[in-house]
Amino acid sequence: MGLIWSLSYELFDAYCPADWKQRDSEGNPALTGWEPPSTLLSPAHAEAMGWLQLVARALVALAVEAGLPVRFQVGEPWWWDAGAGRLCVYDAATTAALGSASVAIPDVRGALDAGQCAMLDALGALLAASTAALLAAARDAAGASDFRSHLLVYLPSVLDPAAPELRRANVPLGWAAPAFDVLQLEDYDWVTTGRGAASAGARAAMAVRLGYPVSAQQYFAGFVLDADDRAQWAAIAAAADAAEAAGVARAFIWALPQVARDGFTCFDGEDAVQAFDAVDFPLAIGREAMVATEFSTQIVSSASGHEQRASEWAEARMRYDAGPGIRSEADVRTLAEFFRARRGAARAFRFRDPFDHASAGDGGAPGPGDQLLGEGDGETRLFALVKHYGVGDAEQERAIRLPVAGSVRVAVGGVETAAFVVTGEGAVLLDDAPAVGAAVTAGFLFDVPVRFADDRLEVSCATFLAGEIASVPLIEVRAPW
Repeated sequence: MGLIWSLSYELFDAYCPADWKQRDSEGNPALTGWEPPSTLLSPAHAEAMGWLQLVARALVALAVEAGLPVRFQVGEPWWWDAGAGRLCVYDAATTAALGSASVAIPDVRGALDAGQCAMLDALGALLAASTAALLAAARDAAGASDFRSHLLVYLPSVLDPAAPELRRANVPLGWAAPAFDVLQLEDYDWVTTGRGAASAGARAAMAVRLGYPVSAQQYFAGFVLDADDRAQWAAIAAAADAAEAAGVARAFIWALPQVARDGFTCFDGEDAVQAFDAVDFPLAIGREAMVATEFSTQIVSSASGHEQRASEWAEARMRYDAGPGIRSEADVRTLAEFFRARRGAARAFRFRDPFDHASAGDGGAPGPGDQLLGEGDGETRLFALVKHYGVGDAEQERAIRLPVAGSVRVAVGGVETAAFVVTGEGAVLLDDAPAVGAAVTAGFLFDVPVRFADDRLEVSCATFLAGEIASVPLIEVRAPW
């Protein structure tokens, strides 16, 4: 693996000195939408920028000490738009640096006059000077080490079509090649909201403005913030493919926590392989069927015998042996036909876990109050099906992606309702949003998505006639939606 040391102008708000922050014309600090929020450092504040340079030197020193090539990224440096075109460019340090060039820009969207455009140009010059000083500090700390600089730019903000002049401040000409070795572009808001077609034009606009050829560009595709939106991975993968086809040097799928959480996997050249077939395993499993529940835990033991344990999977993974379901030569033929249709291990399918296939704890018939899906907020209508295991801090929530058709029962506020539909992603879509605080519960039967564990199926006629049971190992796959 390669390592890029990334340093952003963004800092946890609670830890940021008040005079380091970008501020709007009313003195409000630039705050992101994260909870709790981060803030943006003012490129004009000498102490804030000096601190960033010290951090850059410390990061590069770690790389040099480890004997690594130094890959340093300035991550998303920009002047913050607090919403409705309200720029945070009026902190004391910026106002002092601009002097008479600091004028009122109530809304950066739409047409601006010459003075306002001149202010945006001056802001761009301040931003470019700050990134150049940061890069110089990192390069100095690298010494004779192999050093490459990267600039990460978030296209939906800096090339917002509603604010065409904003690029004067947030894509300054001081960044033009060869100021950085690599231009890195990301656009996940466009991709995940169905506006991915804007990416190609934005990449071209950046190439024209800054002069980096597509071969000196890298593309960041992602990310999916919430697990309920995991269907967005398909659009993200398509955007990465399009960027590679356009000739970018590299395309990255990010970020690792979301990729691991959702089990996203990208296979080059495998577009023709269908990941999942909505068909049931064709045989009823026998009493001797094997069921195994597994997790993946990294365990590091110290010399003193103490341990640190890290759980790598948010949910368990199931394994089965369906061999006991083969009771006749007809079953063998059925299994062989099914195996061929799945292309061995290539295609997943539905399988009924003999011990855990119902919302009720005892495995009985589902009731509408079996599992809590969430509480109403007066607006939300979509509730994902889940099953809970354990209680308190040890409770685990399992996403149910394959409910059995016709088995789902739903209650709102303790009253069963039929005013809902079940989506293809395993969620309940209510006709009306539940009232605030109303508990939404459900009961259901469900299957597990599995595949054959091997690409080879062996059944011996001699051993089968002698009463020996074949082994048909199956393994759970993370749902592909």
